[in-house]
Amino acid sequence: MPRKPKPRLPGAAPDTEAMIRVDHAGEYGAVRIYEGQLAVLKGRASADTIRHMAEQEEHHLKTFDRLVNERRVRPTALEPVWRVAGFALGFGTALMGEKAAFACTAAVEEAIDEHYAQQIADLGDRDPKLKQTVEEFRADEAQHRQTALDHGAEQTPGYRFLSETIKAGCRIAIKLSEKI
Repeated sequence: MPRKPKPRLPGAAPDTEAMIRVDHAGEYGAVRIYEGQLAVLKGRASADTIRHMAEQEEHHLKTFDRLVNERRVRPTALEPVWRVAGFALGFGTALMGEKAAFACTAAVEEAIDEHYAQQIADLGDRDPKLKQTVEEFRADEAQHRQTALDHGAEQTPGYRFLSETIKAGCRIAIKLSEKI
């Protein structure tokens, strides 16, 4: 179950630069996860579903690429790490089977849903265009999670452990990418 956003202190402004930086990094990581999954599962029945989600993540990444450039936001210096880690996570879970690949997607999207919910709450009325973008992408991510659950993510052996491990990794990646 996704967590509720933490209340922000009154008068505290969100750091929109950090939001854009971390969202850009996260969408890049998502693209790489799906590339890793498709490298293993390209001929399987699930490939079209994964490819569709990957295309949506590509759209998200292009949007944040544009925002990084328009707003002159410094991208994360951890991009080379996320390049390898994202692909490895997708590839590794796909090697465990289609359901494990979907378990990965469900876990990542749950962590991202929490993250985007917090950003939406933090933005309030301060940056309506960014808030609208995050809301739209959050809806896509929630749909990806549901798709993964519909494809048997929870039937993966060790699902709870795998899911909690992936979500913890996502939360760490989020905190690092906000700052570095």
